[in-house]
Amino acid sequence: MHHDSPRADGRLRPGTPANAPKPEALPRAGEAIHRKSVNSAFIGTTLEADLRRRGATTLVIVGLTTNHCVSTTARMAGNMGFAVTVVSDATATFARPHLDGRMRTADEVHDAALSDLQGEFAQVVDTAAVLAAMTMKETACA
Repeated sequence: MHHDSPRADGRLRPGTPANAPKPEALPRAGEAIHRKSVNSAFIGTTLEADLRRRGATTLVIVGLTTNHCVSTTARMAGNMGFAVTVVSDATATFARPHLDGRMRTADEVHDAALSDLQGEFAQVVDTAAVLAAMTMKETACA
């Protein structure tokens, strides 16, 4: 999934350095690339149909921003019947103003968003837990 901000002042608008995928997140050969311009990975994309066609039942979500795209996608995926895991140390966000104007740090916003998801919309774990689960699954299949 790749987010293209439609806003002229958006941090993730096409052509900006922030919009370029990280080298470790480049798609594999033959892997589908979905582009979106709203906070849900399911709106205006073929993601759900592609996942259903592949028989996917579980989604592991990483990326930006925890309180917008990650949260919205996790909530929608859960409502669609997917088991959802959000990887806490592979998601991030930006500082945001509180309603009274005080700035909340990126960590505060991130932690609040993850707390809202945990147990109701998703399982929130760290990368080590995801890798351990993948290793256990590979071992069981061998």
